[in-house]
Formats: sequence, structure tokens, C-alpha cells
Amino acid sequence: MNEGTGRPGRRRRSNSSRSVPQGSTPQTGDSGWGAAEPPRRPEAAYEQTGTMSAQPYEPGPRPGPRTPEPYHPGQQQPGPHQPGRREPAPQQAPHQSPQHAPREVAPRTPGPRGQASRGETETRSRANQETMVSDGPRRARGRGGGGGGGPQGPAGPGKPEGDKPRWRRFIPNWKIVMAGFAVLAAGLFGMIAVAYANMPVPTQDQVQEGVDDQGSVIYDENKKVLARLGVKRIPVTYDQVPRAVQDAVIAAENSSFRDDSGISFSGMMRSLWSTASGQQVQGASTITQQMARNYYDGLSQERSVQRKLKEIFVAVKLNKQLSKEKILEQYLNTIYFGRGAYGIGAAADAFFGKKVEKLTPEQGAYLAGRIQNPDAFDRAELAGKMGDTEFRYNYVIKQMALLDPTAYGALPAKSPKSPKRIKYKTKDYFKGLAGYEVEAVLNELKARGISREDVEKGGYKIYSTFNKELMQAAKNAVNKHTAGLPGEINATLAAVDPTNGRVRAFYGGDDYEKDQWNDAFLSQKQAASAFKPYVLAAWLDAGYSLNSYVPTKGPVKLPGTTDINNDHAMKASAVDVVSATAQSVNTAYAKMGEKVGLDKVIDIASKAGLNEGRLKDAESRHHYLITIGSSQVTAVEQAGGYSIFANGGKHYPSHVVIQVRDKKNQVVFNEKKTPVRVISEDAAADAVTALEAVVKQGTGRNAALYDRPVAGKTGTNNENKEAWFVGFTPQLSTAVGMFRQECRTKAGRVVQPVHDNCPVTRGKSKKYNAQNPYSKPYEVPLGSGFQGATYPAAIWKSFMTEAMKGQKVEQFPPRADTGIAENLAPKPVPTPTATKDPFPEQDSDEVCGEMGLCDDDQIVSIDPNQNDGVPQDEPTVIGQGQGSMPARPGPMPVRRENQ
Repeated sequence: MNEGTGRPGRRRRSNSSRSVPQGSTPQTGDSGWGAAEPPRRPEAAYEQTGTMSAQPYEPGPRPGPRTPEPYHPGQQQPGPHQPGRREPAPQQAPHQSPQHAPREVAPRTPGPRGQASRGETETRSRANQETMVSDGPRRARGRGGGGGGGPQGPAGPGKPEGDKPRWRRFIPNWKIVMAGFAVLAAGLFGMIAVAYANMPVPTQDQVQEGVDDQGSVIYDENKKVLARLGVKRIPVTYDQVPRAVQDAVIAAENSSFRDDSGISFSGMMRSLWSTASGQQVQGASTITQQMARNYYDGLSQERSVQRKLKEIFVAVKLNKQLSKEKILEQYLNTIYFGRGAYGIGAAADAFFGKKVEKLTPEQGAYLAGRIQNPDAFDRAELAGKMGDTEFRYNYVIKQMALLDPTAYGALPAKSPKSPKRIKYKTKDYFKGLAGYEVEAVLNELKARGISREDVEKGGYKIYSTFNKELMQAAKNAVNKHTAGLPGEINATLAAVDPTNGRVRAFYGGDDYEKDQWNDAFLSQKQAASAFKPYVLAAWLDAGYSLNSYVPTKGPVKLPGTTDINNDHAMKASAVDVVSATAQSVNTAYAKMGEKVGLDKVIDIASKAGLNEGRLKDAESRHHYLITIGSSQVTAVEQAGGYSIFANGGKHYPSHVVIQVRDKKNQVVFNEKKTPVRVISEDAAADAVTALEAVVKQGTGRNAALYDRPVAGKTGTNNENKEAWFVGFTPQLSTAVGMFRQECRTKAGRVVQPVHDNCPVTRGKSKKYNAQNPYSKPYEVPLGSGFQGATYPAAIWKSFMTEAMKGQKVEQFPPRADTGIAENLAPKPVPTPTATKDPFPEQDSDEVCGEMGLCDDDQIVSIDPNQNDGVPQDEPTVIGQGQGSMPARPGPMPVRRENQ
């Protein structure tokens, strides 16, 4: 083979080295000439030969055409470079940059052909490694390099990669960035699609708590509104809302509502961006979104991207499931307008005092504008600042004009000022007498399982038993007869319809706001002799008659009971039951109770409506004293209890609620329609006969009405601490009670109770201290002149006179005269006298025998202008003091035909 020849396009390996390192001149053995190489394949620059890759290089200038010599294996290769001969530069691939010349080349040591010395090989290897690190495949951007073994080439326009600023090395390629965004978007879209598919559509049973809360209305006996409690909400239907009002709300809140898909993409993106950026979440929710958020459960008011996405999903699904009309209807019934009004129905009433059907376009625009921030508008308007109101109103009417120019185009010019509203005032339903009525209703509903919270949210219609006129008549009667009395004296009244048990009127205080204690329902006082009719009912129901004679002399000694005496002296040793009732004889009723048994008495009284627990407590502590009134009762209980006599022995429980209906107008509760039979009809008729005698000729004559029959019973307890008159006509049973409570300071000063407590005065304020032993009032005697026959009877008569006006006069049933005579004492034999009887048609001894008022030389003479001589009522419990009835005008003479 000729020297200097080699295979074109390939570099020959040395037998002593795994690769041919780059040097200044390609060598073959130790004497070969550098051969010109044709342009190499691009990939050849990166092929490794042994541990190193052959580096690309640019061809240098060439002297001219040169025919390569053929290569013959085994032939000596050209020797070292001969002086005067120029070596051609190696050719470079078109895409490669010029190569640098080696910085340093170790001297070559001649050796065998085809082999390089070990030192030369290692030196070249290190040089090539440095070249690879610094120059690399992107050398085309750097400086030019010299040819293989030739002089260094001219400088190129760029720098090597290693010379770039470090920060630029971390900037990813734009293609990689876009690919990442695409993957992220695809994943996010998939997640949203899955979340949307799994989002359930809310149902009507999944509404938020309180979203459909509706305040309840309490009506009186005549179905007039007594009070409104709780949330102001008047549900309306879509058709009830005028089109102009609908358009006003749509123009103000979501002008594309009738055509959109339930969401606004521009508003949605703005809201999501503001939330994600940490700013306050913006609005831009559609009407459908607002309805979903405010109506259905699971969508809170939390400001988060998660909640917003959930709201969007629900809105889209609801828009497909519900009609636009239904969505708008639920929205208008849910949204808050201010002044405590929830829903357009309540807002129409609160701001304009009218029903929603009567709203004008201007009024609708005003209400629609308030949805944005109702509380802020309330505060501004109460302060007289109308600027924001007018600005918002004008915005809405202009939007309406844009929404429908034909219908509302002239509205901005026609009505530039907002419409006039009614004056905002909160009505206090707990003021005055109404507060006591409302409280009584709420207490009864609570006992029936309807709490006050339920009432305030349940949208109930509650029909009460109270008659407004009778309530005022009760107050007037009490105030008339207690004017000028000490403030510590309390009077209470209750009136019950015996035919159904309805409490039609009561008096428990003047003003609920000042004193919440309702004496008619809450004050439990000893019944005194007003309890005796229950003993009478037990006596008659046991089969004993009014003709039975009972003892009038005391003391009566009974097991477990202190001696029982009468409050006044009785001349006769025995009287019949009618006379014993008319004159309220303690000894007689104690023996009657012993005869029938206390269990029978308690059973009758409890069935008539008295509290069984208190009855048994009185029996356990006082035993037979219960027959003369040691048990505690309320005015309502007494009025209801006496109704068994007016209603033929049947009893309806006393109540204040007739009916309750829910928001769907379904009946939740009805008053009891079936009475309880307490005593027989004949026993009731005979009891009425005895109780009529109390008013006609006994201790209750001050209660007589001039135009109709009355029956009743007085009661005054020991030391006159409590006084009662309980009476009835066939249409109404009424109880009046009086008592006196005082508070005393440690210094002994008398202080009037407040709210059934004693005030502890500190500075200018009054507070209550439960630890203060003087913080609870105690009872004291009413004072001279107070018995059941005086003030209570007078109050009863005043009230019943008003209550019976215009009412039909009804008569009591005739005396049945049933049962057997059971004489608990021998019948006395009266002695006639020569005194002329003022009643020719009536024998004097008959009067004495029936009333027990005469002795051997005296008969009864009743003068309407003189003291009638009727003794005061008797004590019922501890102590048996005596007293006398104060002088007062007497009734007309009692005649036989009126008995």
C-alpha cells in the first residue's frame, strides 16, 4: 500500500489504542502521512471508538485536487510529515462547528507501524476528553477551530454552551411547558367531569334548616290577629307575583335569567379568580345559583372555590330539572328584603302594607334593589340617608328599561324617585294584655309538644279562645274595684265557657312588659270555702240528697286533723245541705267529706280540672281540712272546675287553643270535643240548686245579676289572706280571687313585689338577688273588709254584667231532688215566735229551719238599707278566728219563688 493512503470516510484504529485520540494530525503508525478525509456522516461524530468518541472537525484549506492512494494491507504507512509539504485539514460535516486545535500535544515517539506509544495515547485521550467537555455537539454556535494538525481556525460568532448564564440553563423549552399545561388541563377537566357526574340533584326534602321558616300567627276568638311571632314570611306562588315585579328582580340580579343555563361564565370565572387569588369572593351569581345556595342543604355561605364549584354544579342541574318559573318562585320566597321580611310576600306587607299582587313596577324595582344589601339599606333609611336607596332604585329601573324597552322604557323618566313606603315600626305583641294571652298560648302549645322555636319557624295558624272585648272587661272590672287599694293587693279573674272549656277571658296583670307573672294561670292560692262545691258534688254523686241534715256545732274532731270550727256562731244544731252551703258551714262539710271519703272528693275535684298532685299533697298534710279548702288552686282551675255544674256534670278541660294548622293548612291539633262525665246530670242539677242559694240568700248575694240566674260560692281563708268568689251562669263560669303579698327590707320597710319577686334596690336600678332572704314576697292579710262576699263578688258582678250583655237569658235545670237523706245530725225542731213574718207566703219557722239563722225568740228580717247580719266566711286551715261582715248595702228581700 502506498503511504498516506487510507479508506475514505473512516478513521483507522491503532492496534495499541482502543480509539484514535484527536491530535493535530491524523497518524497511521509512526510514519503515516495525514490523509485528506471526505465529509463524514453526522452520526459518525458521536460514535465511540473504545472509551472515546471521534470528534468532528472542519476541513482546512486544501491545495488542490489530490488523488488518494490506494490502501494495501501490510504495506508501510507514510512516515512523519515531510518538510515543505502541507497537510490537508480534515473535512467537517455540514451541521458541525469547527473544532479547536488541541491545547497541547505530547511528542510522538516512533514505534512500530500501526501503533502509538502509550504516553502519546494517554496524552491524546486526555486532550480529547477536554475537547468533548468544552466543545460538545453544539459547537456550531461557538468559535471556529483549526483543522486536524493545522493552524487554529478563525473565531466563530457564538460561545460554547458552558459559557451561558446559569439561570438560562433552568428555563424549560416552551414545548415542554405547553405539554405540561395540556396534561394539567386534561386532568382538571376530567376531575370536573367526574365531580359533576357524581353531584346529586337536591330534592325538596333537602332544604336548608330555616330556609322555609315562616312565622306563626295567633288569632283571637273572632279570628282577628292577636300576634305574629317569628320569621316574617308570606309564601306566594309564581302567578301571584306581577310580571313587572319579576322583571325588576331579574333586571337587578340576573338579566339573562330567562335564557341562561343557570350560570354566568364571565361572572363565574371572575369569582373563581378572586377567590383563588386570596381576594374577597365576588358576586356575579345568577338567580339560580343564589336560589341553590340559599335554599338547599349542603351549600353553605362559605367563601371557597370548592363551595363555588359545588354551587355551579347544582345550579346547572337544577336549571335542567326545574322550570324557570319554579326557580324564580323559590328564589322570591327565600331571599331577604330587610325589615325582618323574608320573601316578596312579606316584603310587600312590610314596606307597602299590601299584598304582593298589588305591587306596582316602581315598588317592585325598589324591593329588587334592596336584595343587594338589605341590612345596609335599613340602617341608612332609618338614619334618613336616602342617597344609596335612590341610586340603587334608579339603577334597577334603567336596567328594566334595557331589559324590555317597550314595557319599561318610559319608567326612568316617569318615576325617577323611589316610591313612598309605610313607616317602619316594630309592633310589640307582648305589650299590655296581649302579652299574657300570647304567653298562655305558648305554654299550652309547649305542653302539647310544639315549642316556642317551632312556633316562630313553623308557619302555624293558631286559633285561640280569647275574646278581646271580654279581656278588656275583665281588666276594667278589676281596676274599678281595686282603685285606691295598696299596690301589694292582687286581684285575678278567669272566665271559662262551660260548654267547651274555652278560657274566653282572664286578668293576670295590667301590662306584660312590666310584670310577666300571670296570676290567673300561675298564682296558686288556698281555695278556702270555694272548694266546698267539690265536696257537695261528691256527696250528691255518692247517692245522698240535699235533704240530708248536717251538723252546725263544733268543734268537729276527725282523725289526723286539728279541730274544725265555724267562723260564725250557728243557732241551730243542724241544717240541711242547702243551708249549710248557703252559709258555708265548716263543720257540716267536714262531716260530709268524712262520710263520702277523701278519695271520692279528690277524684271528683281532679276530674273537674284541679291539679291532682296538689290535692293529694293537701290531703297528706292537712287531711280533712281539704274539705274546707286547704288545697291550692288557680283562678283558671276554679272557673273550669265549676263548669261541671253549669254543664250538667260534664267537664271539658280548660284550654286556650282551639286549633292549630301548619303551613300546608293541615290540622295539627284540635281542641277536645268529648267531655268527661264527672257527676250525674241529676247530681249537677241539685248542686246548682244549693249554689243558687248562696247568691240568693247566702254569702254571695253581692254577685247577683238582675236579669238572669246565678250560682256560686264564696271563700275566705284564715286571717283573710285570700278571698274568692266563683260563680256561673249557664253560659259562662268565672272565678275571682284576691290576695296580698309584700316584701320587706331588713329595716322593715314594706316594698311592693315586682314579677313575683322582691326588688333589691341598689342605686337607681332594681335587681333581684336569689341569695337575699328577702327576695321572695310573702302573704299577709288583705285587711279589714276583705271577704269573698265583698271585693271578689263585686268584681265578678261587674265583669259578668258586661259579659252577659246581649246574651240570651238561660235558666238552670230544676232541682232533681235525687238521692237519699243521710242525716249526720238530728233534725232540729224550731220554736215559732210572735214576730210578724215579712214574707206572708213563707213561714218563719221554715226560714229558720232552712237557713239556721233563728232562735226561739228571733226571726230573720232582711232590710235592704241595713246590715243583713250574714256572717263573714269561715277559715279553712290553721286557726279558727272569728270576725264579722262589714256593713254594706244588702240585696232585695229573698222571696220563695226565686229560691
